Amino acid sequence: MGLILEHDDSAVSVAYGDVPLLRYVYRPDDVQLESPRPYLHPLRTLAGDLVSLFRPHDHVWHKGITWSLPVVGEHNFWGGPTYVHGQDYVQLDNDGSMDHAVFTELSGTEDAVSLAHDLVWHAQPLPGQPVGAEVIHESRALGVSVPAPDAWVLTFATTMTNVSGDHLDIGSPTTRGRENAGYGGLFWRGPRDFTGGTILLPGRAGGEELRGVRAEWAGFSGRHDGTSASSSLVMVDEATNPVHPPQWFARNEWFAALCPAPFFSEEVPFPPGSTLSFRYAVVIADGEADPERGEALAELGRAALKHSAPKDRQSA
Repeated sequence: MGLILEHDDSAVSVAYGDVPLLRYVYRPDDVQLESPRPYLHPLRTLAGDLVSLFRPHDHVWHKGITWSLPVVGEHNFWGGPTYVHGQDYVQLDNDGSMDHAVFTELSGTEDAVSLAHDLVWHAQPLPGQPVGAEVIHESRALGVSVPAPDAWVLTFATTMTNVSGDHLDIGSPTTRGRENAGYGGLFWRGPRDFTGGTILLPGRAGGEELRGVRAEWAGFSGRHDGTSASSSLVMVDEATNPVHPPQWFARNEWFAALCPAPFFSEEVPFPPGSTLSFRYAVVIADGEADPERGEALAELGRAALKHSAPKDRQSA
């Protein structure tokens, strides 16, 4: 049994034997209000249990796992309304898109799958224009491996270059004045049956009181309707990321969500012509997890990041 890669004109799918693990939609057909951008959904464990949610009615711009940024200068690459201090959330004409340009790598063996592509981020088009102005050029890479009989790992790397000619400092609703709403980055929306699940941090387990805590990794453990089986997800922040360890945006009450948020409480400067790079690992596992197992899963993520690191970083 091994990994199987399939590709069509809008998505890449990866299975392990007869179990579909992920579908990466790189050409979405979303409306502009939802900030069209690539997303990973569905995501499943090795046992086939679903651990992602697509376009929930409460936040239709939440889609599995996405690289989503609500505050990029005056642009919104998250979708939906923008937080405006003193006015709450306001629907502005600023919902941009992340558009696939070209694949630079697409390969797979029984042991590993690698995908890399270039994207162009566009501002929301002005009335009468088919495409908005170019804002960011991005190079993105994803990898898939199965290092354990009960867990597989997704690696995600992005390098973004500001081509807009403007300062695009990256923040969150919290940096704009909304308390404890520092979301933005690699965002996971869990299935509805994970509501009320357990948020994990190194040495700690709990609920939304853990939102905003700084840690190298965070996780979530929940149970599935119908079978009562449990699944767990752990996200690992690469130590070389610009803000490390990040604050974590985590939810388990209204819905399940997890996001290493480097822009949680302070904007990250992104001047014209500059480049920002981030790398993460997402470990998806069968079974329940506590902080001790979360650490073991995080170690699988660290190993995958080390293995997939650029050659100069591996030898450093």
